[in-house]
Amino acid sequence: MPNIIEITDFHAPELDVYARLTENQLLNLWGPGHGLFIAESPRVIERALNAGYAPVSLLLERKHIDGEAKGIIARCEEIPVYTADFEVLTRLTGFKLTRGALCAMHRPILPDLKTVCAGARRIAVLENVMNPTNVGAIFRNAAALNIDAIVLTPACSNPLYRRAVRVSMGTVFQIPWSFFDRELPKQPPADIRILKDLGFVTAAMALEKNSLSVTDPRLKTAEKLAIVLGNEGEGLAEDTINACDYTVCIPMNHGVDSLNVAAASAVAFWELGRV
Repeated sequence: MPNIIEITDFHAPELDVYARLTENQLLNLWGPGHGLFIAESPRVIERALNAGYAPVSLLLERKHIDGEAKGIIARCEEIPVYTADFEVLTRLTGFKLTRGALCAMHRPILPDLKTVCAGARRIAVLENVMNPTNVGAIFRNAAALNIDAIVLTPACSNPLYRRAVRVSMGTVFQIPWSFFDRELPKQPPADIRILKDLGFVTAAMALEKNSLSVTDPRLKTAEKLAIVLGNEGEGLAEDTINACDYTVCIPMNHGVDSLNVAAASAVAFWELGRV
């Protein structure tokens, strides 16, 4: 039997994960590596469940109990399902729920880089991409356009932040990913050396005079290619560009100097993922 609980007390501590804890507080709720994240919307929650993520509780608009979330509840019979009308949930969370459903889930233990990259021919590397919307969009592009895995530097926004998960449409649960080790030397070339040791040709996306076009055949013939994308405002660090095998650009017209990192990733993944 589903454990349906009507919300009567906005201040109930079990609702803190939805209403009062920040992303950083959720990240390390029970100590480093033992946090929660929030999946939003029935489709995204289903993708997380399909990928093996463990739910803690559900927060649902009442109409979804016998509607869009019925199948989800059936899969999660052991957890509490908090519910109320849409207006009550909006007051509780401080924002309008996308499709009226949230699920608190355990964060997984992330795999090491060798595991993430095992068998991968095309990977994306994100350096200090700090906007969760961009991170989520890059994951969605990667899933759609033949990228096998994503590796992030520690300064990147976490892919399991609520907005990143939502923008990705749950593809953060489908694409293998992990972070570079926080204990590595801070110089970016240490990350690039790891990729090269794993057999990847490295391609830095940057507007440099010596850049190859993204259509250059040398990139397509690389057996294993890592596409390195940089920070929204500053792009890639100079040390990172210098450490990569190639510098690659997307040809521009009409005086446009660059694309948003998420848009640039879609172009690069489309062109370089077709192998």
